[in-house]
Amino acid sequence: MKLRFGFGTGFQEVDVPDENLIGELHANEVPVGLTGEAEVERALKTPIGSPRLRDIVHRGETVAIVTSDITRPMPTAKVMPALLDELYAGGVRPEDITLVFALGSHRRQTDEEKRRLAGERAWNEIRCADSDPDDCVPFGTTSRGTPVDITRVVAEADRRICLGNIEYHYFAGYSGGAKAIMPGVSTRAAIQANHSRMVQPECCAGALETNPLRMDIEEAGAMVGIDFILNVVLSEHKEILCAVAGDAVKAHREGCRFLDRLYRKELAAAADIVLVSQGGAPKDLNLYQTQKALDNAKHAVKDGGIIILIGSCKEGLGERTFEEWMTTAPNARALIERIGREFKLGGHKAAAIAMVLERAEVDLVSELDDDFVRSIFLKPYKSAQEALDHAFVKLGSNAKVLAMPYGGSTLPAVVK
Repeated sequence: MKLRFGFGTGFQEVDVPDENLIGELHANEVPVGLTGEAEVERALKTPIGSPRLRDIVHRGETVAIVTSDITRPMPTAKVMPALLDELYAGGVRPEDITLVFALGSHRRQTDEEKRRLAGERAWNEIRCADSDPDDCVPFGTTSRGTPVDITRVVAEADRRICLGNIEYHYFAGYSGGAKAIMPGVSTRAAIQANHSRMVQPECCAGALETNPLRMDIEEAGAMVGIDFILNVVLSEHKEILCAVAGDAVKAHREGCRFLDRLYRKELAAAADIVLVSQGGAPKDLNLYQTQKALDNAKHAVKDGGIIILIGSCKEGLGERTFEEWMTTAPNARALIERIGREFKLGGHKAAAIAMVLERAEVDLVSELDDDFVRSIFLKPYKSAQEALDHAFVKLGSNAKVLAMPYGGSTLPAVVK
């Protein structure tokens, strides 16, 4: 069977014998009702585990709305009009509302970036500001030792509302929910303490109640106090398919369940060979972005198997700290040991790649120089077909193959 994988602005084609192919993973067909802004309005009218927002807030109270920065696909501009209407219906004045972009440890944004994220109405009616990790209020320490220091404008607000999109996160389980608070508007010390747990096996995509890192995030959120959340689930084309609103945990869990129905793919057995890509440009511009598909693919491959990662990476590794870690480590294991000593954003993705290499060989089909690819512990190929042919030589002509053409979205789960 001929399969096609996005590769930059083009494709890589692979011919897989029908008898070897387990399947090709795509989003599940899930019935949806309303979509887009209409779905947001529905969610606000029918919150989960909570009164309506208009019945929570009061005139004279200050409100901090925490949302994502430009590194995340949260469509803030599309949800803000309905959210503002709900706040105004509760008596809140525009001058008492601040939209806070959760930077985590990312750079500050330009006014034009903030305006584009907020949308014209919010930008013109309320205050919009980046979080400030250098001006925080302490709330104590979680039971797992994470300092909870929150940017002042959020900490001192009378009401806190968290926005976010829910997608699989390779060590927090899922994005969304209290993640807007921790690490969104926290400090580098908090991020270091919380994210350093990513090396624990329970910290993986799709894990919530058994995930100590996610539980730490939600404990921090409870310490600060989250009055209401509004989260969305997006299609592969970034359209709003589902919105959930209300309690920070109960509403988030309902959104996660919808995400599972859409993107979780159950498998009867793991594959010997997994062919995976991000789907092409712009998601495979560099290895930093392409890594997300690799991390989902690891759930589908047998121990000792081969993952063929297909991504142009024409812009190289894509992030300075990630590049420094990948290019200076003496071996892959050293990256895992290093992240346990010093968590750094960028370095965490290098460690994540190393953790996959503990279980499987990773062959990279890219535009990167072959010698450079070998130097970062991966095996280079210029075509997916060549990589697959070599994988059959190594694992045998009967090796079973799984295809993940949109690997960053679909999460395989082997059901035992």
